[in-house]
Amino acid sequence: MKLINVGFGNMVAAARVVAVANPESAPIKRLIQDSRDDGRAIDVTCGRRTRAVIITDSEHVILSAIQAETIANRLENSAPGADPCEEEPPADEDRPARS
Repeated sequence: MKLINVGFGNMVAAARVVAVANPESAPIKRLIQDSRDDGRAIDVTCGRRTRAVIITDSEHVILSAIQAETIANRLENSAPGADPCEEEPPADEDRPARS
């Protein structure tokens, strides 16, 4: 499972993220208020200004103090196959396994 840092040591499962939005538009402000009323809002801003709103597949709304573009870049870099250095090379069947 890939985790994305959303600020101040808080992590979100990359596979669960549906959207990352800017909190300035009126529809997103309504979404934030509705999720707070329903108990689905998770505020990880540590008292700072909200700069990104992360929407998950479980309809939770995560408020982050990191820019939406930064979070989107982190999501892109965590996509499968994005960084070939992170993947383990296939085991050579001719060589004995290390112990």
